[in-house]
Amino acid sequence: GTNLSLLTKSSEDKFKSNGGEHVNSAYDSTLDEPPIYETTFSNGEHRTVRPSVVSAFGHDTLDRVPNIDFYRNAGSVSGHRAVRPSLQELHDVFQKVRCMLNIWGVMLFIRLSWVFGQAGWGLGIVVIALSCVVTTITGLSMSAICTNGVVRGGGAYYLISRSLGPEFGGSIGLIFAFANAVAVAMYVVGFAETVVELLKDHSALMVDEINDIRIIGCITVVLLLGISVAGMEWEAKAQIVLLIILLVAIVNVFVGTFIPATEDKKSKGFFNYNSKIFLENFMPDFREKETFFSVFAIFFPAATGILAGANISGDLRDPQAAIPKGTLLAIVITGITYLAVALCVSATVVRDATGNITNAIVPGGFCNGSTAVACELGYDFSSCEVEKCKFGLMNNFQVMTMVSGFGPLIIAGTFSATLSSALASLVSAPKVFQALCKDNIYKALYFFAKGHGKNNEPIRGYILTFIISVAFILIGNLNTIAPIISNFFLASYALINFSCFHASYAKSPGWRPAYKYYNMWLSLVGAVLCCAVMFVINWWAALLTYGIEILLYIYVTVKKPDVNWGSSTQAVTFVSAVSNALSLSGVDDHVKNFRPQILALTGSARTRPALLDLAHSFSKNYGLCLTCEVFKNQQWLRKTKRKAFYAAVACDSFREGTESLLQASGLGRMRPNTLMMGFKRNWRTAGTESVQNYVGILHDAFDFEYGTVILRMNQGLDVSHIVEAEGQGCLQPLPQSVSVSTSLTRTHHRSKPLTLVCARFPIQLSSARSVNKLHSLLQLLSLVQLSFFASFSLSVSVCGPPPPQVAKMNERLLEASSQFKKKQPKGTIDVWWLFDDGGLTLLLPYILTTRKKWKDSNLRIFIAGQPERSELDKQEMKSLLQKFRINCTDITVIDDIHLRPSSDRNLEDMIEPFRLHEGSKDTAQAEAMQKEQPWKITDKELSEFEEKTNLQLRLNEVLQQNSKSANLIIVSMPIARKESISDFLYMAWLDVLTKDLPPTLLIRGNHKSVLTFYS
Repeated sequence: GTNLSLLTKSSEDKFKSNGGEHVNSAYDSTLDEPPIYETTFSNGEHRTVRPSVVSAFGHDTLDRVPNIDFYRNAGSVSGHRAVRPSLQELHDVFQKVRCMLNIWGVMLFIRLSWVFGQAGWGLGIVVIALSCVVTTITGLSMSAICTNGVVRGGGAYYLISRSLGPEFGGSIGLIFAFANAVAVAMYVVGFAETVVELLKDHSALMVDEINDIRIIGCITVVLLLGISVAGMEWEAKAQIVLLIILLVAIVNVFVGTFIPATEDKKSKGFFNYNSKIFLENFMPDFREKETFFSVFAIFFPAATGILAGANISGDLRDPQAAIPKGTLLAIVITGITYLAVALCVSATVVRDATGNITNAIVPGGFCNGSTAVACELGYDFSSCEVEKCKFGLMNNFQVMTMVSGFGPLIIAGTFSATLSSALASLVSAPKVFQALCKDNIYKALYFFAKGHGKNNEPIRGYILTFIISVAFILIGNLNTIAPIISNFFLASYALINFSCFHASYAKSPGWRPAYKYYNMWLSLVGAVLCCAVMFVINWWAALLTYGIEILLYIYVTVKKPDVNWGSSTQAVTFVSAVSNALSLSGVDDHVKNFRPQILALTGSARTRPALLDLAHSFSKNYGLCLTCEVFKNQQWLRKTKRKAFYAAVACDSFREGTESLLQASGLGRMRPNTLMMGFKRNWRTAGTESVQNYVGILHDAFDFEYGTVILRMNQGLDVSHIVEAEGQGCLQPLPQSVSVSTSLTRTHHRSKPLTLVCARFPIQLSSARSVNKLHSLLQLLSLVQLSFFASFSLSVSVCGPPPPQVAKMNERLLEASSQFKKKQPKGTIDVWWLFDDGGLTLLLPYILTTRKKWKDSNLRIFIAGQPERSELDKQEMKSLLQKFRINCTDITVIDDIHLRPSSDRNLEDMIEPFRLHEGSKDTAQAEAMQKEQPWKITDKELSEFEEKTNLQLRLNEVLQQNSKSANLIIVSMPIARKESISDFLYMAWLDVLTKDLPPTLLIRGNHKSVLTFYS
């Protein structure tokens, strides 16, 4: 039909509705063109329609079936963003490896033996365990954040900024990028130390130790920069080679501990496995003002490699799967490796040794002091108690080389570990910095956002990282650089853990991580632990780190960057606002706290600026200034523990009151976006005006871009007549679980008009005509008898005992009214997601399943499809649900919806009283009939919308077949185009679609996405 055609007018005409007041903003036309659906139909009309839509429903429709492309961000690299038809178009009048490499870094071969020498293997295990606890908790938190949507480039910065917002993300992004740049210096200095040791052994020092470290370090970082600039492919190949060398070197250490020690090795403190050495090395022996936490600070950077995979998230094929698995596996493997290597060394090497073979003595002689064990094994190292020796766990950073079976392999392994870690950090720092600069949080740094080549390599970022790393390489002391990095990384870890806690605490429907093995309180403990360790390691460095972070946070807050990532900070702010508003509603006013709360009847804000300005002067920023009249009645809501607000608008009709609320309800961002109402069961007897008002409300909701939800239950929803009877003392009080949506209040004073609070809107009835407007509705209340008097007051009698049949109906109605108050039995929520409305039809049932009362109800998804591609449609929907992190027990493709219904007798009987039957009349007579009764269903309309009418009948049949036993059915609501479909035909559609079913929700979103698979 013409009402289903794709609009071909200008975009201005295309998106205007209701006099041009509402403009569709569902998509940004500057980023994507509107969707184009083209095909040629039998009537010669040319337009595009996805083939599966036509064959699934049996007729052409602008409604789109759910598709992943509707939920992509603009500029998505994984696929083109499609734009679903807007609500106006449908409704208006026709017109793993990297982490291990980075963790197995410089500490494994150069400082691990020193750490266990200082702390002993007892506290050494605590050092490794504490590091693993911090990194494991952080790994769990990071896994949860990574799997809550698509992860792009930027690593820790991306995770924190998208979770906590630009203020936290921007501040920690700079610190984290800087920490990675300094980490390059640490690993390169470790490499240079090893090279200098080799030069010393061969008496080939160029200048002296410290300057040789600086020279070699600078040369090394230049070579690494060349590999990095060559791109990720070269860097990845280099990492694989380095990993193989590293693994061989680690095995070589274990093999070396079993090879009998030579006299040379014994003089340097290596005696193979010996229980006495192991026991002596158990207790700590801190020297040179070292403490447990200073030793921990030097070792901790060894564990910071867990973010290496996340830092290059933009280059991973599937970061959601790779980052959790790779990171947690790397923590386990490297933790065990560190522990095993350290314990092996602690059981074979003494703390102090001279390296002089002439110190050999006869075993078993008199031994005393700290070198007693070596003395018992035949070596006198007592001179080490007087002056510093060059060998042993405490003095020789190259212990691993001495212990190993083949020394050069350890040197190669040290080179591999240090260079691989340096390379990983040299790649991570520019990519994190580039991601930060691309977001343009710091305007001055946007220069570094530009990438080069097909992989968008941040060349400018590489150069900046190179400059920073060279500056720190010039320090030349690994023990000085390591604690600086520890502080920065611990600050980053603390915020990652806090991000996970904060997102979980906010309980936003958008927080649906696919990774479930996390706990928000564990994440909070991890964040506190990171902060505590920072201050214990170096309190002034921790204060400096947080001082810099706070300054950057304030800067970003003041500058207010133009970004909105849906952060958990926004979610918590909203939850706090709702909680505070609800708390205020339960507190009585006190004179001490009185302040003006202005309700200004300004009409349009532009028409009465003086009135508005004066009102604002009274309230300023410390009170409310509203432009609509609101009546508050929270007593019953508080009594029944229903957390909701009650608002009513004085008006003359149901539709006018609803329209006022649709426009004026809410405070600031706390505005309703979804209209929920009951199905009008008595539409066939309610009268023309009543039906027009009801359907008109749906049109208004669509016009104001509200999501719309209609609930239908076979027993009905309205218990107002029972409430009235209870109010007059004729019935027992209603149970509190019964939800009362309508109440009647009667005035007994002749001089005052009758006031009815009907369907949430108080209606002032000051004349017989006004009372007559409700007469047809009140006729249906079997317990209420109305009699009218000349004074226009109303006498109500409800004290007579109801007939048995009516009493039974009331009993069933009360039971149905409390149905959703109780815990739902084990069953299903069947979601018939037939049209893509932005995801509201899917999101609402998902939210239901997160509630305790509905936890035993599983989601079943039903979609329309065609026989030849049912399996493909099912796989596409399964993929889409996985990206949304929404679980369902079954997906069913209904491929026979396009068939004709078996019978349309019910519909014909239903609409017969409302048909015009103008087809058999001549043109003039038909026009006269239509003009006299414009609300009736014409033969032309029935013919034009025959396919859509048949679709509703057919849908009811398949609903009966598949969902008759569901706890709740959710169906995509059909839309009636204004001035094309009559109100009575539309009501008939809704009626036949939901007839004789379990509780059914008809849902239609406003065609703006409420679901996303991005972080």
